[in-house]
Amino acid sequence: MPVSVKHLLTLLRPRQWVKNLFLFAPLIFSKHLFEENSFLTALAGFFSFCFLSSGVYVVNDIFDREADKSHPIKRNRPIAAGLVPVGSGIAVAAILILLAAAIASFLNSSFQRTAGLYLLLNLSYSMRLKHVILLDVFIIAAGFMLRVLAGAFVIEVEVSHWLVLCTLFVSLFLALSKRRGELLLERVTGEVSGREVLKEYDTAFADQMITISASGMAISYALYTVAERTVTMFKTENLIFTTVFVLFGIFRYLYLLKKKSTEDNPTLILVTDPVMMINIAAWFLACVAIIYSTELQTWF
Repeated sequence: MPVSVKHLLTLLRPRQWVKNLFLFAPLIFSKHLFEENSFLTALAGFFSFCFLSSGVYVVNDIFDREADKSHPIKRNRPIAAGLVPVGSGIAVAAILILLAAAIASFLNSSFQRTAGLYLLLNLSYSMRLKHVILLDVFIIAAGFMLRVLAGAFVIEVEVSHWLVLCTLFVSLFLALSKRRGELLLERVTGEVSGREVLKEYDTAFADQMITISASGMAISYALYTVAERTVTMFKTENLIFTTVFVLFGIFRYLYLLKKKSTEDNPTLILVTDPVMMINIAAWFLACVAIIYSTELQTWF
């Protein structure tokens, strides 16, 4: 029986491509956003990671298909639901990874090595490491950090250590929120997800780690905005004022985590909550206005 295009698209999880926007962070904060060549190069890296991450998701769904069948939400994924055969899934994953490699072949070797490390790390995660407590969330966090580094390597700029550290805390925050969402989902539905590592977590432990990650995120971002290298590059100390959007975003996110019994995809909050979306847009515009003030004054 032929596989429908709808199910194949669902298998790719295109909504998760929002995570790959982390590749653009070095482009923005290196003052190359409005340079056509740099932007197009970063865009190529973005699409390479989109295909690569989708390929990884398909591989993960293949490995998790039996456990997903007992999960109240993941049971609806195409492979777990039997809507896409395993053989077709393998073929789709191979095509996606080859497409990612084809795009990466036009980019520099540093980007290629970073993408290769991302693939290797996630394959290891899918096969075994997802079952090791704490290591599972740190590997998810490493995926975000590799995106930022790939974004820096692809346009050949140096990325601030504070920015990398901030990315680590952001990604740990999201990864731990994912685990907390899975725990709450089990509690609300009364159904066991089939993920063995969840037996090692509880919501109180997850909440403690989320609080630590949120604190680290806020502090590292604030320190980045006033770091000597940052002030020298942007010729202003005004970036510190964008910290208010970061703090509001953290508090809003924590409020939504407490208010709602979320599913295991915390990134949905970022793209579905209107207040959060407005706050992210305001943060982005404020950063662009401050970082590119000289260029904007010239244009206007």
